[in-house]
Amino acid sequence: MKQPLAYIHPAAKIHPSVVIDPFVTIEQNVEIGEGTRIGSNVTILEGARIGKNCRIFPGAVISGIPQDLKFQGEDTVAIIGDNTTIRECVTINRGTASKGKTVIGNNCLIMAYCHVAHDCVVGDNVIMSNATQLAGEVIVDNYAIIGGGSLVHQFSHIGPHVMVQGGALVNKDIPPYVKAAREPISYAGINSIGLRRRGFSNEVIQQIQEIYRYLYLSGLNNSDAVERIEAELPATKERDEIILFVRNSKRGIIKGYV
Repeated sequence: MKQPLAYIHPAAKIHPSVVIDPFVTIEQNVEIGEGTRIGSNVTILEGARIGKNCRIFPGAVISGIPQDLKFQGEDTVAIIGDNTTIRECVTINRGTASKGKTVIGNNCLIMAYCHVAHDCVVGDNVIMSNATQLAGEVIVDNYAIIGGGSLVHQFSHIGPHVMVQGGALVNKDIPPYVKAAREPISYAGINSIGLRRRGFSNEVIQQIQEIYRYLYLSGLNNSDAVERIEAELPATKERDEIILFVRNSKRGIIKGYV
């Protein structure tokens, strides 16, 4: 639905069912899927790829050029999946030559004043609470929840089903299924409530807890703990996912609470 008070570039590819409120700006090289609603004063710049049934609230800016001095105007995109809600004044930058794209998955809730920088990859069913700020090339895996006002350092990786406390300074990788809290940010137990809500059995949750006893309560360094986990605990999807995460961590994982 084209509004007379909105500017829409004639080359933009917008499904006829999309609702566009007044004072919206949509540039060329933009694609928006069916059922999406764009609130007033939203700015959607070149390279935006927005899925179906999204809601974008007033004041958001999608696919702005990266705040990266290395950016040289290369052709990159910002991709938003289906059924995702972008609240007021969120800013999402497109990618750089590093990865070429910034990605936000399906069924996400990005609350007001959040920022997603260039080349970030945010998975499905992620919740970013108000004013959360992701620096460049951050990875946030499926079902992670980040508390309001959190700051996430560039290149950090937040694993699936993680819960991060509000106001956190995330400068290390956070492995799957845990709660991260305190200052400096530390392991604060298993996100057991979130796991139960998502259908994890008590047996699986107990297995995850046992893995993290090796990592955080055994007195072993991470490498030795991972070797013990592989040798002594039965192979499961969750065990192997945690081991792979720890071994692939480039920034190192968060420490236990001392």
